[in-house]
Amino acid sequence: MPTDVVMPQMGESIFEGTITKWLKKTGEKVQRDEPLFEISTDKVDAEIPAPASGVLQEIKVSEGNTVQVNTVVGVIGEASGSTASAAPAKTAAPTAAAPAAASPVSPKTSAPTSPAPVPASDDEDASDVRSSPLVRKLAREHNVDLAKVSGTGTGGRVTKQDVLDFVERGVSAPAAAPTVPAPRQAGTPAPAVIPGDLVPMSQMRKIISQRMIESRRTSAHVHCMFEVDLTRIVNLRNKLKNGFEQRHGARLTFMPFFVRAAIIALQQYPIVNSSLEGDNIRYHKHVNAGIAVALDWGLIVPVLKSADELNFLGLQRGITDLGERSRTKKLMPADVEGSTFTITNPGQFGAVFGLPIINQPNVAIMGVGGITKQPMVITDKDGADSIAVRSVVHLTLGYDHRIIDGAVADQFMLVVKKALENWSEEVG
Repeated sequence: MPTDVVMPQMGESIFEGTITKWLKKTGEKVQRDEPLFEISTDKVDAEIPAPASGVLQEIKVSEGNTVQVNTVVGVIGEASGSTASAAPAKTAAPTAAAPAAASPVSPKTSAPTSPAPVPASDDEDASDVRSSPLVRKLAREHNVDLAKVSGTGTGGRVTKQDVLDFVERGVSAPAAAPTVPAPRQAGTPAPAVIPGDLVPMSQMRKIISQRMIESRRTSAHVHCMFEVDLTRIVNLRNKLKNGFEQRHGARLTFMPFFVRAAIIALQQYPIVNSSLEGDNIRYHKHVNAGIAVALDWGLIVPVLKSADELNFLGLQRGITDLGERSRTKKLMPADVEGSTFTITNPGQFGAVFGLPIINQPNVAIMGVGGITKQPMVITDKDGADSIAVRSVVHLTLGYDHRIIDGAVADQFMLVVKKALENWSEEVG
């Protein structure tokens, strides 16, 4: 009996999903629990496993389309059946966006995207241009010279989307060309944009845009910045990182130092670990640390739950796990919900500091700048000054001035600064 493949319910507040990529083609064999297709919701991207073994007989909803949960998106037939009659993909009309669920407003979504490059077959070398038979067929239908198309796939391979974009720009006959270029597949390089092009925003970018505007309208944003001498921690990390990785199987990064310092400060100033509920202030029992992760296709903020109960090794392992699952689309909706305080790290790309927007419903967010060597005036215990080269980081706190006063924000950051500059905890 054929088995229906449905759009899964990824969480109580999720009502629809967008198919961003089919990992199998019609006629191909699939094994139960093998990744079958990728989806994007307003919470996370995820790989969806096959519900049964057999042959993918039909794709009912093609890539880029959004449907309600429990909608049948494909059909798996018996493996012994003929695959010659496998039905072509049917395109479902995109549904209207569901009303926004009651969830935190934050830049923690992943984007629905366009079809991925079609896997090349064994006869790829039949053409001087790296492309698949399907792409070459599409090029013939549109009278496109593949030699004139810039490939964005692996190794410069020309993809289906490259051909469609080429046609859309009016360089060749417009037969069957889409009216607008589709968003690119998440995680793939963006095609070159010619000045003057009108390119639609991805769904992810729309959601981020909406949530950033909502956060600005909701919170009275104010920022303060502190310069922190990180020399002690930099030297400690350089000394311990090799042994740490050998013992624990995890890289020793700087992020757990910042998270731990923030936890120490949050415990002393619980107002910074709160949220507003109408005219009331909710003081959270635990620190659920949102750790912003920059992806090739956007930004997501997975949450390290009850971070205040973890030791240093637990923080490092948790941060590493969330980062890896963010990049491999293994997060579940619960992994991006419930943050009480957020840390973002623009410094990894060279920024001296940033002025981040608050991740709702948090009331504060800490930005970590780049770690650089700078000359600093050092005062010894006898009061004598000297100049030395030190490793310095600039930390910023964006806070909601409706409930956090400037003095409290500065005192909070002073605790963070002292915890980092006088680090004494066991690293492991």
